[in-house]
Amino acid sequence: MNASSRSTIRTPQIAGSESPDPNLDTDLLSEEDQQTLLRLAHESILSALEQREISLEPTSAALASPRGVFTSLYLGDQLRGCVGYVRPEVSLYRTVAESARAAAFADTRFSPVTKEEVLHLSIELSVLSPLHPITPEAIEVGRHGLLITANGYRGLLLPQVAVEHGWDRTTFLEQTCRKAGLPINAWREGAAIEAFSAQVFGENKAG
Repeated sequence: MNASSRSTIRTPQIAGSESPDPNLDTDLLSEEDQQTLLRLAHESILSALEQREISLEPTSAALASPRGVFTSLYLGDQLRGCVGYVRPEVSLYRTVAESARAAAFADTRFSPVTKEEVLHLSIELSVLSPLHPITPEAIEVGRHGLLITANGYRGLLLPQVAVEHGWDRTTFLEQTCRKAGLPINAWREGAAIEAFSAQVFGENKAG
């Protein structure tokens, strides 16, 4: 299956957009910018395999601003890699290119993506709002992603993860602590809790 036949964009979502939180940046990327970033992610992976350079100059003002992003790769319905940057220092455009390559070749849970797999990859991007501190009781499942930090450890889970697993607020907090390598009740014992929202968009997964 070639890349053009996998370019269908799923409906973008940003959890909780019906009642905006002033602490969360809910500016949505246009469909054109979404398509640009998905093409860039594919091209970044392929160019790494072919050992050639690509331009990392942003193509719009929205893509030039620093934004956190997670890039998830799928083969069919199976995760093939996921890497992200929470506090980027470069443009969203460059961050997508770098996170796509990292997801393909540096996610230690998986073997590196091969050239034979590249054309069959489906990509999902989660573009993050800035982080802000939040109290446990203010967390809304499906609206907030979480970053929990303590004693040099940190763990992050995207908003859609809690929804996919059917977690309530307490379980979401516990699982984020577990992701950090902390005791599951660390959120009750002084760990720093930060929240963010995410605009999630991607391609239809090849079955």
